[in-house]
Amino acid sequence: MHALPPAAILVFAIMLGSAMDATIKWLTLTNAVLIVVLGRYVTGALFSGLIYWRAGAPVITAEMWRGHAWRGLFIAASASGFFYALSVLPFAEAVALSFIYPLIIPFVAAALLRERVRASSFGAALIGFVGVIVAAQGAPSAEEAPDYALGVAAVLASAATFAIAMTLLRERAQKDGPAIVTLMSSVIPALIVAAPAIALSAPPNMTDWPIFLLLGVLAAGFMYTLARAYAGAEAQQLAPIHYSELIWASVLGYAIFHETPRVEIYFGAALIICACLYAAYDERRLARRAAGDA
Repeated sequence: MHALPPAAILVFAIMLGSAMDATIKWLTLTNAVLIVVLGRYVTGALFSGLIYWRAGAPVITAEMWRGHAWRGLFIAASASGFFYALSVLPFAEAVALSFIYPLIIPFVAAALLRERVRASSFGAALIGFVGVIVAAQGAPSAEEAPDYALGVAAVLASAATFAIAMTLLRERAQKDGPAIVTLMSSVIPALIVAAPAIALSAPPNMTDWPIFLLLGVLAAGFMYTLARAYAGAEAQQLAPIHYSELIWASVLGYAIFHETPRVEIYFGAALIICACLYAAYDERRLARRAAGDA
C-alpha cells in the first residue's frame, strides 16, 4: 500500500467504510441500535488502542479528557442517529442523505468559532436541501414504511451532530495528534453509550460476536487507510472521492439486502454532491485569493 497513490488508498478506504456501514446495518437486524453503537466503539477502542500503543502511548492530560468528552458526546449522538437510519432506510438512501453534512459545517463554525458564513455557503446549503427534498420524492407511504420519516430525520440530525464533531476536531487534532484523537474518538463515545445501551437494550445476540469483531476490524482499517490517504495529499484533491461511497452503498445494498434504490435518490444525491463540490471550489478560490494578497 506504501506504493499506491493517495487517491487509490482513499478509494480503498471508502470501500472499507461502506463495508463497515453494511456490517452495522446487518447487525441492527438482530440487535438493538444502541448495542450496535456500543459494539462499534468498544471494538474500535481495542484496535485504536493498538495504534496508540505503537505511537509510544503519548500522555493524555485531564484537559484532553475534558475536550474530547464534549466532542465524544456529538460523535455518540451522530452514530446513534445514523445507525438507526441504517436500520429503517435502504442502505444507499441513508448514505446519500448523509452527504449533506459538509454543507452544515459553515453554520456550525459560525456558532462555535465565530466564523462568518459567506453567501456561497447559504447558496450551497439551499441547493443541498433541495437535493434532500428531491431524494424524498416517491418515498413509501406511512402505511408501507411507518418509520421512514423518522429515519430521514435521524440521518439529518446525524449529519448536524457529525458536523459539530468535525468542527471540534480541528482544534483537538492540532493540539493532541492523530494517535490520541483516534483513541479518544472511540473510548469517549463507548463510555457515553455504555450505560443507556445496557439499561435500555436487550442483550446482544451472542452468535453475532464474529460480526462485531469484523466491525472493529473494518472500522480500524477504514480509519488507518483514511489517515494514510490524507497524509499523502491535500484534502481538496481527495474530497470528491468520498462520494464514491454511494456506488459501494448501492452495490452492497443490492447484493446483501436486496434493495434497489429509487431513481429520485440518485437525482437528489447529485444535487447534494454538486452543492458540496461548489462549496469546496469556493473555499479553494478564496484561499488562492488570500494567498495572492499576502
